Amino acid sequence: MRPASTQSLMPLWLLILIVGTIVGVSMGRSQSMGLYLQPVTGALGIGREPFALAMALTQLLMGLGAPFSGALIDSFGAGRVIIACVVTTIAGLYFMYAATSPADLLISGVLMGIGVSGTGVTSLVGTIGRLAPSDKRLSAIASIGMAAGIGGFVALPVMHFLIEFVGWQQSLLWLMLMTALLIPLAWPIGGKPVRVDGPTRDQSLREALGEAFRHPSYWLLTAGFFVCGFHVSFIMVHLPAFAVDQGLPGWVGPFALSVVGIANIVGTFLAGQSGPYIEKRRLLSLIYLARAVLFLGFLFLPLTPVTVITLCGLLGIFWLSTIPPTSGLVATFFGTQWMSMLFGFVFLSHQVGAFAGVWLGGRLFDLTKSYDAMWWLSVALGVISALLHWPISERPVPRVAAASAVNRA
Repeated sequence: MRPASTQSLMPLWLLILIVGTIVGVSMGRSQSMGLYLQPVTGALGIGREPFALAMALTQLLMGLGAPFSGALIDSFGAGRVIIACVVTTIAGLYFMYAATSPADLLISGVLMGIGVSGTGVTSLVGTIGRLAPSDKRLSAIASIGMAAGIGGFVALPVMHFLIEFVGWQQSLLWLMLMTALLIPLAWPIGGKPVRVDGPTRDQSLREALGEAFRHPSYWLLTAGFFVCGFHVSFIMVHLPAFAVDQGLPGWVGPFALSVVGIANIVGTFLAGQSGPYIEKRRLLSLIYLARAVLFLGFLFLPLTPVTVITLCGLLGIFWLSTIPPTSGLVATFFGTQWMSMLFGFVFLSHQVGAFAGVWLGGRLFDLTKSYDAMWWLSVALGVISALLHWPISERPVPRVAAASAVNRA
């Protein structure tokens, strides 16, 4: 591919900073929308399920839009995709601001999901994956995951402060303004995508899809990532309400999620440095198994501010630490030319899981007035995902292996 001038003239660290800022703001806001569950449902006089369904649609549309956004970014660059998605996100925030019925919340959820599909980790991780040399790729991707964690750490207290002091509706106006500030950052990463290394022969979109869909390990990776979405989205949307239901102070949920964001920075950094020490598939199995064990704590430990915050801190270590090995496996299998799109299909599974986690959380709570069933389901899915990742074959497809051999010769 012919390099874009803005990208080719900028150092990798600056491009990581730009992409990380976009991802951090987008993912931080998205991960913090659970703070609106109680004020919005209280203001509209509705149960938790309609709001949970709207947020579940956000997660689903993030996934459905990710392969399309990824294909556009892989073909034309990230700039115009980011601008279009920022505008769509602002429209979604406005629909929630002006909501008078559950239908308005559903529209809001759909628009915000489409918006984040092009500004979140999934679509933009391919941009960094192409620009980073293979020996620095895992750590560069981890930097983007860390940015998402920093975004959550910053967004949660900021959004909680805004909701408390200016009201939930006025806080959404502030979020629209903050989101609009991402538009100028789209310029430096606009233009045609550039690859630092990778296969010498260009591959068509149809060839890339056919190769990926015939690869058994790609399907195992995709199925396992469903569980990540289920876990993360259930916690992010429902934990603040869960903490209040347990009789804990209102600050515990937002503070615990902020701790998740802090710990996620550490966990994602360690995952990015793990390449020389452990296979990516083994690391993923250990991450999901650790999550399953920690979820048992919400069922059997006495729930106090200390235990909830501690459990969330430990969970944070195993939070977005799944992204470097998961996206790294996609690059290992197929190279980086269509990385955004192919990781986008893996992320679609993640977001189907997110939809299930957010919606089932609201549905089962309304039916049982408890989150116990969700905790048990999260434990079971963690074990299943650990088993799914174990047999993955961590080798490039023959096309990539042959091209790498030629490049080394």
